[in-house]
Amino acid sequence: MKERSFDSRVLPCLFTLANLLFGFLAIIFSFEQNLKQATAMVMLSVLMDSLDGKVARRFKANSDFGKELDSLSDVISFGLAPAVLIYVFVYEIHWPYWGILVSAFFAMCGAVRLARFNLLPSTDYFIGVPITFAGGFMALLLLFMDKIPWQAYPAVMILLSLLMISSVHVPKLGK
Repeated sequence: MKERSFDSRVLPCLFTLANLLFGFLAIIFSFEQNLKQATAMVMLSVLMDSLDGKVARRFKANSDFGKELDSLSDVISFGLAPAVLIYVFVYEIHWPYWGILVSAFFAMCGAVRLARFNLLPSTDYFIGVPITFAGGFMALLLLFMDKIPWQAYPAVMILLSLLMISSVHVPKLGK
């Protein structure tokens, strides 16, 4: 029997898919009103998103497929999941109709940011705030919802949405 060799291009994709899985679980935990677990899932997505690129570079397994899969996973984990989290835990209670619009705007700006990122050449900086930061920050902010007035959430969410699609240069750290 012929022995199969391991294709190193698969490994970073497993981290990327773990990112997507944790983002999906964040949404599920949000609907189940489990704030801490939902936030933890977004933070695990941040970790997986960090590791997939490191693993890809380590094994020289960068690919267009991996880049696209990463963006698709990121829009779920850092665009949609935080938008759902904020909607469920803040807007649904205090601001249901406008909250839908602000949450959707955040997710849409995240998608636009990622689409633009995939079309631009690689540089030593990001153009616009990375969705990983924006989504992770929004999720973490929820852990302080007993100390932060609910009105701060739409302001921060709109600001981060606009920063994601802005042309501000953000240095890449830890590459």
